[in-house]
Amino acid sequence: MSDYAPHYSAQTKARKAALDILFMAEQRDASLSETFAEQRSLSGNPVRELTRTIVLGVAEHLLEIDQRVAESTSQNWPLERMPSVDRNIARMAVFEMDYTDTPPAAIISEAVRLAGDLSTDDSPAFLNGLLSKALAAKPTLN
Repeated sequence: MSDYAPHYSAQTKARKAALDILFMAEQRDASLSETFAEQRSLSGNPVRELTRTIVLGVAEHLLEIDQRVAESTSQNWPLERMPSVDRNIARMAVFEMDYTDTPPAAIISEAVRLAGDLSTDDSPAFLNGLLSKALAAKPTLN
């Protein structure tokens, strides 16, 4: 068996680092800002700007993001029932779709890729559907 390690672009690595922080904060029941600061001081490595943008943006807009994620799931799969990895990938993707200029297709593709590498076999298709629905329902600025 070979040692397969997925090749990640710099942006994917930044999103993966953001996912690690979101997941860790949720598991510890700690604030995202505190977990981000703790991880930044422990790592000794510079934090990618995209990682910072995602983590602090999700922290700032968590209630709105969770509402958008919940509205994009079926009634049979509430936010609380989603695997933690999927929930946090969805949060990151919805944040990027709503608050950055990153093309939505790139955001969804990255989310599906992370889910394929880090979550259940059903997660990529589940998140693709959820994020496509979230994109279709994205609020527009007037």
